[in-house]
Amino acid sequence: MVETQVKFAIVAHESRFDMAVSLADNLPNYQIFVDRESKGANANHLRALRWASAQCCRVVIMEDDALPVPGFTDKVTDWLARFPDELVSFYLGTGRPPQYQLEIATKLIDADKRQADYITMNRLIHGVCYSVPASKLERVLSRWNHGSPADYAVGDACGGSVVYPCYSLADHADVSTVERHPDNTPRTERRRAWRLDAATNTESLP
Repeated sequence: MVETQVKFAIVAHESRFDMAVSLADNLPNYQIFVDRESKGANANHLRALRWASAQCCRVVIMEDDALPVPGFTDKVTDWLARFPDELVSFYLGTGRPPQYQLEIATKLIDADKRQADYITMNRLIHGVCYSVPASKLERVLSRWNHGSPADYAVGDACGGSVVYPCYSLADHADVSTVERHPDNTPRTERRRAWRLDAATNTESLP
């Protein structure tokens, strides 16, 4: 693996440990955080962010069901160099949350017209793959909402807009959920990236 100034934290449910290891095999400089006590995604993302705050470089948080595109590490590094002080989400998904899907579609169309390669939204709506700037990690930790879904907890504590590349650098495996969500609503919608940076079927990557 090439040297990089980015590290990766993988948050995983105990039942998906093999998925996390498979994901880690394609990443340099990673740490896996396994929820062995069923404390939930909120607590596990918080563990990963605490670890990130002790690192000397930018950290990308990934869930065990993330599917990175070819060239993922280099592409992530390039985006973070462009936005060193912004919360960046490398996954923009369909289906969930349903209340944001029309806004996403509208902003992607507008970005196409402007020939822009990213959009911004006022909330982090996915926890699949994201990076909090080092300068805001302490704020996130101090303002953390332990009762909120993990993605909302991150974005709301960080504050400000979230940068989403129009073409996601990670897809979502969309396997059965292991998290009991606060709204108790089954996740039946298709949860895949709106667009992917590479046309390659990421599920077939080694």
